[in-house]
This record gives sequence, structure tokens and C-alpha cells, in this order.
Amino acid sequence: MSSLRRRKAYDRYQLKKAGLWRKIRRNLIAGILVLLPLYFTWVILVWLFLMIDGIFNRVATRALVSALKLPISEDQIIYGLGVITLLAVVFITGWLARNYFGNRLLRWFNHWLDRIPIVKTVYRTLRQLSEAILSSGGDAFQKPVLIEYPRKGLFTLVFKTGNTQGPVKNAIGEECISVFLPSTPNPTTGYILFVPISDVHEVEMNTQDALKLIISGGVINPDKKCELTRNSRQTVASNNPPDEGSSG
Repeated sequence: MSSLRRRKAYDRYQLKKAGLWRKIRRNLIAGILVLLPLYFTWVILVWLFLMIDGIFNRVATRALVSALKLPISEDQIIYGLGVITLLAVVFITGWLARNYFGNRLLRWFNHWLDRIPIVKTVYRTLRQLSEAILSSGGDAFQKPVLIEYPRKGLFTLVFKTGNTQGPVKNAIGEECISVFLPSTPNPTTGYILFVPISDVHEVEMNTQDALKLIISGGVINPDKKCELTRNSRQTVASNNPPDEGSSG
């Protein structure tokens, strides 16, 4: 009897020990799930801040130390000064570009750059891309849609970038749109595709949810259930009302 009691006591002890370790493991996992996103968010924000601040930091620090005769070395870094300087440069450039003399100066500068063989290709492309994104009021890359890619029956989440015109539209022979197909887990790289409107599937999803879905590889799904509707089916349904005999 004594050995049986000792065996039961030992079993209870093992169960309590296992339960304790199970609680410790769950708490550790919960702590990691909370702290890991915060850590990576902090690392990314610090990296972005240092990268942006480093553009004008040394030049701005040397100019400030020399102008105010500050008792510090010109090689010392004053964090945040580069960001302030960059914002000031952007603001002044925008102000100059919007007035008459600044606009003429900007046109002359663009004309001068367009005469340099290699520089004109890169600068003109980036300028047209910036104008397309900013002049559209932020509508570019703001419309997630679904297309059947890389084959029929497989759907891929893409972002509509605009309506296709010119030689591409003439070659396809019908109305089409241009879409950006982002990569997973890095959505900054991807492919540009031209898709007929009849093959585009509307999806009730905002850009934030679409990016979460792409970056996580499908692990993080939107909170709301997405409704998939095909444009061609909507058109057929609207143009073909149900038969009167079928109602009976």
C-alpha cells in the first residue's frame, strides 16, 4: 500500500510539474508574440530614421556648428537635424516650383537634364512615375483586385495601377488595365501585367488587408469575408433578367 501511495504521489507531482512547464511555455510564447513585433517595428523605424537623417546630417551639423560657433566638433552627429533639413529642402523646393520664376527654372533644369544621354532616361522615367502617383491623389496602388494567374483556376491578388492606353491596348484589342503583381514576402518587388477588364475580379478588400495577406503568405486573413464578383458575370446578370415562367 505504501508503494502504491508513493506511486500516486509521484504521478501527481509529475502532472503538476508538467502543468507548470506548460504554463511557463505558454507565457514565454505569449511574451514573444507581443514583444517580437514591437522589437522589429522599433528596428525598422530606427533604421528608416537613421537612413533619412543621414542624407543631410553631416552637412547640416557642420553648417550649424560653423554658423553658431558651437563648442562641439563638426564631425559630431546631431540626430534629427538631417530630418529637419530634408523637410526644409522639400518645402522650399515645392514653394519654388509653384511660383512663376521657380517653375521656369524647373523647366530649364528638366530641359537641360533631358539632353544628357544616360541621365535623361532615368530621370524622365522617375519624374513621370512620381507625377503619375502624386497627381492621381494617391489612387495608384490603392485598388486590390484578383486575376487568374499563372493559369486559369488559380487566383492572384494584384493592385490596379491604371487604365492601359496606346500600343498595348491596341495590341490586346480590348479594354484592359495595368496591374502590379507583388512578391511575397517583399511586396516592393514584382511584375507589371496587362489584363483585360473581362478577366478582372473585384474583391472587397482595402490596401492594408491586401498587404497583410501578401506579406504573411496568406497566414493573416482580412477580418471581413471578401466577396468575389466577376465583372462579366455582373454584366450578364444585369442584362438578362430571370424568366417569368421560372417564378412559378
